[in-house]
Amino acid sequence: MTGHQPRSYRRTLASDDLVAFEVAVAETDLLILAARRLPQQARAAVRQARRQIETHAALHPEFLSAHQPLPVPGYLPTIVLRMYEAAQRADTGPMAAVAGAIAEHVARALRAETAQVIVENGGDLFLISERERLVAVRAGRSPLDGRVALAVPPGEVAVCTSSGTVGHSDSAGRADAVVVAADDGALADALATATGNRVRASEDAEKAIAWASERAELRHILIICGDTMATWGEFEVRPLK
Repeated sequence: MTGHQPRSYRRTLASDDLVAFEVAVAETDLLILAARRLPQQARAAVRQARRQIETHAALHPEFLSAHQPLPVPGYLPTIVLRMYEAAQRADTGPMAAVAGAIAEHVARALRAETAQVIVENGGDLFLISERERLVAVRAGRSPLDGRVALAVPPGEVAVCTSSGTVGHSDSAGRADAVVVAADDGALADALATATGNRVRASEDAEKAIAWASERAELRHILIICGDTMATWGEFEVRPLK
């Protein structure tokens, strides 16, 4: 699991109907928006997720270091199984799915306490919302950084971002932002990484989107590379001032 990273972009995350609070457990550092502050419940959910992942990794050390899919062992906790399955879909190692998997795990754990919750984990989000939410796209040095947003409809969805030019994402590509929306947090995270690895220049964006859209049932994909944006899917992309 990766260490703490500066998260200055969090200053742009706000909602007029939800309360924001942060929770950190070891390397996991979350921003959560919910109907009320739930730090104890959130911390318990993070610890549960980390315990399951760390226990499995202690028995299977390759789980932490693999850059390719691994055979799925026998009985697994749900969060670990989803990481294995996401890796197989995305052709990555399971840890490429960890941030999105934890974000979803915590959001679903808090659902009993709050009808709406948004969990952000290093730029990867899981949203359970009764209203449309605008998710701004941060794209590093691109002139499009913070200038567009995905209009995410009500419901449950993961929106995960990978970048080859900014932040802590482990990307072999040069995209300023690759955003993948899917029903599964682990899958969205792993495919954001894998798709980003395929973008070395702006002309690669369309082919990368075609590749990703064939790997799984996704809700949306958006790629920004320099001053170029390519997008595919069901969400509206809106300009921001």
